[in-house]
Amino acid sequence: MTTTHSLTYTVTFGDCDPAGIVYYPNIYGWFDRTFHDWLAGFGGHQAICAALGAIGLGLMQADAKFRRPMQPNDTVTITMSVRDWGRKALVLGYEVTMGETLMATGEEVRGMFKRGAQGLSAGEMAELKALLER
Repeated sequence: MTTTHSLTYTVTFGDCDPAGIVYYPNIYGWFDRTFHDWLAGFGGHQAICAALGAIGLGLMQADAKFRRPMQPNDTVTITMSVRDWGRKALVLGYEVTMGETLMATGEEVRGMFKRGAQGLSAGEMAELKALLER
């Protein structure tokens, strides 16, 4: 299983706030997009959830540090890496770079949510890991 994945993205005017720098929620969106692009290599979010009886691989926590401002026409690379397969959570790390310059970093904690008698709860991540390792 590939434990890193990267996307290249060119910042648009629409990604920016009135000051002309990337509006911070968009960086979280880039993290999410990179995660889902990684899953596409394994059949995609919907197919993975169907195979595991889950309703989603959702966020439990998200954090980012914005190190340098990004502006329209900047081309950045968003790199995701699997940091930890916990019992009920997957920890992902992110780096946004422009060339050799680190622009932002982040971390997500994701769970595999399933319906049960008590409502939604985080399922065992070993099931997801095993599926992705096939």
